[in-house]
Amino acid sequence: MAELKYTPVRHNHAQFLANASERKGFAEAYESLELEYQVVNQLLKARTRAGLTQDAVAERMGTTKSAVSRLEAAGKHAPSLTTLKRYAKAVGCELQIKLVRQKAT
Repeated sequence: MAELKYTPVRHNHAQFLANASERKGFAEAYESLELEYQVVNQLLKARTRAGLTQDAVAERMGTTKSAVSRLEAAGKHAPSLTTLKRYAKAVGCELQIKLVRQKAT
């Protein structure tokens, strides 16, 4: 495989949230997808640290760039644990999942 030169585009998530939170209904919609956004954020950070493109991750996973793009987008798609493990391996990570006791309300 050829050496890939990749310069990630920086995303200022805090600024994105500040701008988006001004839109009506954003807070409720974002909150309903909070876990999905956290997972996507972890995927993007791991890929960026690895210096890989979506194409490179797709090749390592044995899938397509569009499949990786869907993985990295919060919303309707809910990836399986097997897919998440393959993605983690492709970017040089391991998948860890933990259950955290809810705070008493």
